[in-house]
Amino acid sequence: QVQLVESGGGLVQAGGSLRLSCAASGRTYNAYSMAWFRQAPGKEREIVAGIKRFGSSTYYADSVKGRFTISRDAKNMTYLQMNSLKPEDTAVYYCAADRRMTIDRNEYAYWGQGTQVTVSS
Repeated sequence: QVQLVESGGGLVQAGGSLRLSCAASGRTYNAYSMAWFRQAPGKEREIVAGIKRFGSSTYYADSVKGRFTISRDAKNMTYLQMNSLKPEDTAVYYCAADRRMTIDRNEYAYWGQGTQVTVSS
């Protein structure tokens, strides 16, 4: 089992940057693929980025390609570096873990509590 805790959200102006962190507890962190999802008010939760075990492969939604970077360390941390932020990036951002990387939110077994990101225009 994996417990996930996100941090790093906040309020930023358009064009600014934020770095989200996800701390995983449990001894099997490296057995899991990790992903970041986001959910804006009135919208479905959508994948933002994913990274396989040991960082062997990554995935990005078209809307964030070239602006966001997902990474992970060998211990227990996963990050989402967000640059050139836009007002449409405003959402609650969630860290998720599962044995395999998929864009389908219903496949992820473990979730964090979420962290709010607000981008002002």
